Amino acid sequence: MRVVVGPGPDGRPAVVPDPAATAAGRGAHLHPTVECYELAVRRRAFSRALRVKEGLHNVPVGEYLATRATDQ
Repeated sequence: MRVVVGPGPDGRPAVVPDPAATAAGRGAHLHPTVECYELAVRRRAFSRALRVKEGLHNVPVGEYLATRATDQ
């Protein structure tokens, strides 16, 4: 699954899912599992991969994966 930096629900920069892989800008890929997402959060991989200094929220990706897991 591809993720990019986009506006979060509060308007601040956030990691948002890009399932169609069509959003402009630098993207990063991660397996679409909760385990892989949690590992990326623990390692602070989103900020490093997307080249964003600080203040990057990752809640939208977690919510997307949670809803995707309940749909299956």
